[in-house]
Formats: sequence, C-alpha cells, structure tokens
Amino acid sequence: MVVLTLACGAVFGLSGPHVAADQPMSERFRAALPGYAYAFPRDHGSHDEFRTEWWYYTGHVIARNGRRFGYQLTFFRRRMDPERVGSNPSRWALHQLYLAHFAITDVDRSRFQFAEKLSRAGLGKAGADTGRLHVWIDHWSAEASADAPSHHHLRASTPEFAVDLTLTPAKPAVVHGQDGLSRKGAQPGQASHYYSLTRLGTEGSVTIQGEPFAVTGTSWMDHEFGSGDLGKDQVGWDWFSVQLDNDTELMLYRLRRTDGSVEPMSSGTWVPAHGRAQALTVDDVHVEARGTWTSRASGARYPSGWRVTVPQFGLALDLAPLLADQELITRRSTQITYWEGAVRARGTLHGTSVTGQGYVELIGYAERFRQRL
Repeated sequence: MVVLTLACGAVFGLSGPHVAADQPMSERFRAALPGYAYAFPRDHGSHDEFRTEWWYYTGHVIARNGRRFGYQLTFFRRRMDPERVGSNPSRWALHQLYLAHFAITDVDRSRFQFAEKLSRAGLGKAGADTGRLHVWIDHWSAEASADAPSHHHLRASTPEFAVDLTLTPAKPAVVHGQDGLSRKGAQPGQASHYYSLTRLGTEGSVTIQGEPFAVTGTSWMDHEFGSGDLGKDQVGWDWFSVQLDNDTELMLYRLRRTDGSVEPMSSGTWVPAHGRAQALTVDDVHVEARGTWTSRASGARYPSGWRVTVPQFGLALDLAPLLADQELITRRSTQITYWEGAVRARGTLHGTSVTGQGYVELIGYAERFRQRL
C-alpha cells in the first residue's frame, strides 16, 4: 500500500504515500532527498539508514474451481534512535523493529481474516537483507529467488490460512513522484522514496482451514522508505491501486487534513500499457465517495465505494469493495485500526469500457493517525 506508500505507512506515521514530517528531520536518520538513483535488484533490499521502510504486496487470485481470493502481506522495518540504543553489543539489542500484517479476503465465502507479527532482529527471528529482496519475521517472508532474482516468493501461514506464491513482474518498476522523491508535504523532510511493481503475474497456493487451492492471478508491490512523520494538520489518508484489463494501472493517494481538505502535495501515477509512467497532481484526479460502511468492531465509519476520474485521460472508474468488512485491528503490532481491502473496477477509458481490480487503504477513520514508535 502508500503515505511512505500510502498503503502501508499506516504503521509508522508515514503518509503511505506513506511519509510526511512535522518536525525537523533528525540527523541520526537519512532524509529522503531529490536525485535518488534507483538500481534494481539492489533497491528491493533494505535501506537501514532510513528510519522507516515497508514492503507491501496485494493481489487477486483465482483457484481452478473459480473460488476467488484477495491477499495482503506487508512487512515493516523501523530503525530505533541510535542515541537511545547506545553501543549495546548484545544480539538482542533493539536496533531494528520488524512488524508484519497478513490478510486474506475469501470473496466467495464472504470472509475476511488477518494476522499480525512483531519481532526484533535478534537471533535470526526477523530481518531484512541489504542489496537483495529478503525480509522475514519467523516463517513469514518475501524473498527473491537465487536463480531468478526478479521473481518474488511470498510465504505466510497461520493455523487458519496461508499463502505460498511466486510473483513475476510483467512491467519494470515505476518510481513515483519527481526526481526520485515522493512528496507528502511542503516542508523539508516531508517525503519518501517510493516505487511500485504494478503488475506481477502470480501463481502458487492459498490454503484455507487446511484446504489448499492452486491459484493464479495478478499482484501489486509497493516499496517505500524514508524518515519522516505526518504533518501537524494531517489526520490520515486514502490510497488506491488499480489494475485494468487493458494492461494500464493507476496509483493515487490523498492525505486528509484536519479541516477536511486534501493535502496539496497528494499525488498519483498513471502507468500506460506501453511507454513511460506519468505523474499526477492532486488537481489531475477527482475522487468521490459513493457510500459508507460502519464497523461493528471498532465503530469507525469508512467511505465505501468511489468514483475516480482522471479527465486528461478520459478515465472514469467506479470502485466497489468485494467485501464491506476488510478492517484490520492490529492491537499486537502497529496498534492501528484501518481498512485495507480488495475492490473491483468498472468504467471507461477514452469512451471504451474497461474493467479491473485493485486495493484501497483507508487510514485515520477509527482515530486520528498520530502513531509514534
């Protein structure tokens, strides 16, 4: 997801696009600055000099019998303040904190399940490699294949549900923002480095209550890193990823402010079937919520169903949740309550009918987002 990406920044106060800051950036962490030069597969790995980072995967898959699933698997890394950690040589010293969220949307059974983990990088219980994709907590992991470094292998399991998936990029990585920088606010430090793999062929298995299903489908990956916090007047965000059946994709995030307005630095990216991706400003995209859903578990009232238009591309989409209840209440890890769910897309592009799928993340509806670790 994306405010370091909006989508998964939920946990650390990054505006998923995911990052914004209301205080001067600490010199103890590297700041996200213009001119960052991406190199892959190096940048799929960890960037330990930045305070916050996450690897975020979502996807839609279908079994041979037609049963449909959505999934989310997100890993978060949070570097602790070096001055607080000190020079403790113990392998158990808390230099890096790792968290993860895992969710399955069982569309045809109308059931949503999620799980969470938290661990420190001690004795191999959790960690993230630099220079290559390998991040893990216990037996949950995302890793590039040694013989096929562009392939991403995801594994996560609970007693009730599990995934074992191989993801293969159909398009190169898309860098969001301008000059290697995704802005989350007007002040210095209110930014992150953020890229996506917007279309990954997916195959493997989903297991529900001990029953395995061979599945195929399409996934999305966000990776974001930075060192900022939300601004004083930012209370949350809405993040959208859409994959259309004509091989085009759309990402956009809208940072919400206390007065109900949208942060002017909110933005997005249009990814055509062929050619270069195009950055979108907040004025290029119009989003209208069509309804609401109220959680019985948290009492939060979320928007539910959206009309998204991008006039310059003749794009008009209606996004509808595949299930109303796709809320995560993460009391044991990030302590954030948020909605992250699979949606379907229908509409027109230059007058031609299009359909597709996507994921939406909604932060700051259960309570104002002001998490600090």
